[in-house]
Amino acid sequence: MKQQQAQNKAPQKQQQVQNKAPQKIVDKSAFLFTKENYYIMITGLVLILIGFILMIGGGSDDPKVFNEAIFNTQRLTVSPLILLIGYALQIVAIFYRKKEKVQE
Repeated sequence: MKQQQAQNKAPQKQQQVQNKAPQKIVDKSAFLFTKENYYIMITGLVLILIGFILMIGGGSDDPKVFNEAIFNTQRLTVSPLILLIGYALQIVAIFYRKKEKVQE
């Protein structure tokens, strides 16, 4: 009798296993960012650094003398645009995720 019950349970277990959808295996030891994320992040940091370097200067040695160099195009338009691009790249680096290929 026990053998018959054991034989009846075996096919039921096989059916249950076959009915289950394949589960996605998640590797919890994987890093949050990939190599591409770090490349984008470093590029953004370099652009931010260049933007701040372009903003440097235009001052005067004598505080009583006004220097018109603080209002040049480099400091008012080029540098802030480079900074914005650098900060935008930082945001892209955080949200960038490589698309995974679906295997059927």
